[in-house]
Amino acid sequence: MKKISLETPIIGTFRTVDSQKKALKRLRIETVRNLLYHFPSRYSHMSEVTTIDMAEIGEMVTIYGIINNPKTGKTYTSKVPTASATLTDINNDSIKITWFNQAFIAKKLHDGQSVKLTGKITESKGNKTMVNPEFEIVADMPIDTHDSLFKNENSEEIAFGYPIYRESRGITSKWMYHTIMKILGSDFLENLEDPLPIHIRQKYNLPGLATALVWIHAPKKQSDADAAKKRFAFEEIFFIQLRNQQRRSNHRKMHAYDLEVDSLKTQSFIESFPFTPTDAQSSAIESIITDLQSDRPMTRLLEGDVGSGKTFVAAVSAHAAIQNRPKKKSGGSYDFGRMQVAYMAPTEVLATQLFENFVEYFEKTGIQIGLMTGAGCRKYPSKVPSESWTNISKNQLLKWIKNGEVPIVIGTHALIQKKVEFQDLALVIIDEQHRFGTKQRMNLTTKDHRLPHYLSMTATPIPRTLALTIYGDLDLSVVDQMPSGRKPVMTKIVPPSPESRDQVYADIRERLEEGRQAYVICPRISEPDPDKANSLQLKSVKAEAKRLQNSEFKDYRVDIMHSKMKKAEKEEVMNRFYNHEIDVLVSTSVVEVGVNVPNATSIIIEGAERFGLAQLHQLRGRVIRSNHQAYCYLFADAKTEKTMERMKAIVEAKNGFELAEIDLSMRGAGDLAGVKQWGMSDLAMEAIKNIKMVEYARTEAREIIENDETLENFPELKTIIDSDSYQIHFE
Repeated sequence: MKKISLETPIIGTFRTVDSQKKALKRLRIETVRNLLYHFPSRYSHMSEVTTIDMAEIGEMVTIYGIINNPKTGKTYTSKVPTASATLTDINNDSIKITWFNQAFIAKKLHDGQSVKLTGKITESKGNKTMVNPEFEIVADMPIDTHDSLFKNENSEEIAFGYPIYRESRGITSKWMYHTIMKILGSDFLENLEDPLPIHIRQKYNLPGLATALVWIHAPKKQSDADAAKKRFAFEEIFFIQLRNQQRRSNHRKMHAYDLEVDSLKTQSFIESFPFTPTDAQSSAIESIITDLQSDRPMTRLLEGDVGSGKTFVAAVSAHAAIQNRPKKKSGGSYDFGRMQVAYMAPTEVLATQLFENFVEYFEKTGIQIGLMTGAGCRKYPSKVPSESWTNISKNQLLKWIKNGEVPIVIGTHALIQKKVEFQDLALVIIDEQHRFGTKQRMNLTTKDHRLPHYLSMTATPIPRTLALTIYGDLDLSVVDQMPSGRKPVMTKIVPPSPESRDQVYADIRERLEEGRQAYVICPRISEPDPDKANSLQLKSVKAEAKRLQNSEFKDYRVDIMHSKMKKAEKEEVMNRFYNHEIDVLVSTSVVEVGVNVPNATSIIIEGAERFGLAQLHQLRGRVIRSNHQAYCYLFADAKTEKTMERMKAIVEAKNGFELAEIDLSMRGAGDLAGVKQWGMSDLAMEAIKNIKMVEYARTEAREIIENDETLENFPELKTIIDSDSYQIHFE
């Protein structure tokens, strides 16, 4: 075999057929590095080899024997495809084997074939059986059934268990295992450079790379596998932190608009609002204004619960930025120009709502505000005395943006078009920033010869450990208090009985009669195929809307919205709902973020057990936009204790941040809404639960970058960080 390195391609080095090549491509396994970092999802913990007679009910065993009568079939009631066979062992005892949803196995086996089966012994009609055992075709049945279960090619015992890898059609876990063993059995490990600095490995008692690879793919004991997992989890989080700290360091060297903020003017603007800011809002504003007055570009994430008043913080920030006038190149200031603010929202509905909010906020300031969306452009104030704002042409707004006459521009992704030119863009605000691609965000923040300050906002509660990792290059401000007078949503778990449902519908009808509106959230868009085995019988948007319109809400206007509708269609529906042309909106969770309809005070969530706690909280937040009492009804099929525990958590938790932490502990980081988009491995996702590990990795990364920003003294680290890997975060 030719010399192998981490970058050696799998295809061409190891024997692969077309189906395996396609499967490797689907799994994104191209190189030896990719394969070695395709870690086992679990290990087969098995006992000694035994016989059918000696095997106990409920015991995990391995049995060698001869296969008889393999055949395919379907279960009687649910029509699940099956494979079945009989196994006869060395003592001529027999046991029935069944594989559910794996009918292909019957085609792989044939009469008289020697196999090794591993699985749990179960009982059916008084007889021992095995269901879904792992199987391996062997050349001969062993004479001594007490041979060691695991032996590698050198006949050395592997006492812990075979690794089981995530597969794809065309490639097996077994193929991966044997290929990895070939790699580890070559001289590959002898020449392997470890990118993790030795002082960090020693400090945190982490195994070296070569040792960790052996321990994770062929552990001899549980402690070896655990140590390897710890090393690779730390490594991944450390690399992400290192990349973030390097970005942060580079960003801070760029020149920004060092603005002067008049505290008296800012205070006067704050006092013009009909409410007193919460302590959390005041703290966030103070941090932002400090950043704006620095010559380093601000990169701050403002994280706040739905309804916590982030838009108010954004308005004060915008007001502080535009107090400054840009300087002419020849000296002096422009006569009418001001520093400018671009505020980008993910949807036209939200951008329009923000524009209307800002018109109200800046009513007595004389500040001009523009709105730019695909649907058209507006400008405030209007020259017509009877109008608040006026529709204008896009070309006219572009001209006023370019010469600085309009200092605040609110819009959708239309703001990042090439023809949009700002005179002096000092501050960029992005609402629900995770809804935009990285490139979109960068296009907006680099629209000027100087780098603007950047304020990102999200209503998605993120656990602290995840925020420290994913947003490692951003400063974090948290608005974790609700404005005074805002009543908490009354959340109820509704038992699955017709009487309970009828009472909920009656309560909502009372509120609709008072002029309020309601949401009904369903887990799926259409009804499942009735002929499809095991299809989940969940409420669908289309069928439920039809049912509600004809029964519970027949006197009201019911409409639908879902993710398969075109963007323009969704915008149109939301506009109609906002303008109260719809009373009850039946939707999928597409309404989760960025919809503000204060008049909607009731929400039903069907199949609530299928949503994460953070997502349930986001959905519930749709009805907390006013001082009217709001209600959230969770229709959940809570059959297990764990499901009930989760449902109770959303009823009792004080805020979204508390819920996010509970969700992390109960379901794992990989299940949190939207988390998978960051491309972290399952191992690192699990490690996110460990705040100490995250903080240690962050501290070590910061220390290295402070002393060696370009990583000249760490060539292996530099190679990894300069690659596309670990660039998971946004500007």
